[in-house]
Amino acid sequence: MALDVTDLRSFYASPLGDAARRFVGAIVTGRWDAVAGLSIAGLGYATPYLEMFHDHPLRRIAMMPAEQGVVNWPASGASSSTLIDDSMLPLPDSCIDRLLLAHALENAEHPRELLSEVWRVLTPGGRLIVIAPNRSGLWARLDTTPFGHGRPYSRGQLTDLMRESLFSPIYWSEALYTPPLQRAGWLKFAPAIERVSGKLSLPGAGVIVVEATKQLYRLVGVRRSRRSLPELAPALAPALAPGPLGLRPRRDAAPANDGKDR
Repeated sequence: MALDVTDLRSFYASPLGDAARRFVGAIVTGRWDAVAGLSIAGLGYATPYLEMFHDHPLRRIAMMPAEQGVVNWPASGASSSTLIDDSMLPLPDSCIDRLLLAHALENAEHPRELLSEVWRVLTPGGRLIVIAPNRSGLWARLDTTPFGHGRPYSRGQLTDLMRESLFSPIYWSEALYTPPLQRAGWLKFAPAIERVSGKLSLPGAGVIVVEATKQLYRLVGVRRSRRSLPELAPALAPALAPGPLGLRPRRDAAPANDGKDR
C-alpha cells in the first residue's frame, strides 16, 4: 500500500529526510548534470529531487499516483504536479528526456506495466533513474521512513526487471548507509558515514540507485498479434483416391457385373 502524500512530505521536512534528500540527490544530479533544454519528469514522490535541478530545464513535471495523493508543486508559480494512473501516463509518446522514479516502483501494484509506460513516454535515447529500497539494507526493515514500505529490491531483481521492460542499465550506485534514526548525534556524523561507506562499497545501503537507457527496438506489435490470433490447427479428413478422369465411385453404387451370369 502506498504512503499518503502528507507522510512523504513530513518525512522530507524532517532532519533525517533532508539528509536523505541530500545524499540521494547528489547521485541523481551528478548523473544528470546538464539538463538545460531537456524535459524532466518525476513519478511517485520525486519533488524533493526535482527541486535540485537549477540548470533551466525546458520543463519539470511531477506525476503522483492516485493511491498516494498529490500536492501542489512548486510552492510558487504555476503548478507542475498532477494526479495520475501509473499504468496509463497522461503524456504522448516520446516526449520526456529524463524520468525519475522515487517512491514509485516499490509501491506499484504492477511494476512492469509502470516501466512499460515509462518506456513509452521517454524519447529515443532517454534516460531513467530508479531510486528503490535495498532489500538487504536497514532502511527497508524499519517502517519509520518511506523506504520501509512497499517491495524492496536487490540489484539482481532490478536488473531482471529493467531488461524485461527493455531498459539497459548503465550506472549503479547506493546511498543511505546512515541508520534511519532522527537522533542529532547520528545525523552529525552522517556525511562522513556516507562518504567512507560509499568509497569502500560497503554492504547494507538503504537504497539502490540505477540509471538506464531506453532500448529503441520493441516488438510490441508482434507480441500482440500472436496473442490476438486464435490457434489454428489443420483439420484432416480421410478422402477416397480419385478415379479415372477425376471421378470417384459412388459408395452406394451396385457392384460391377463381371460378365458371369449364374
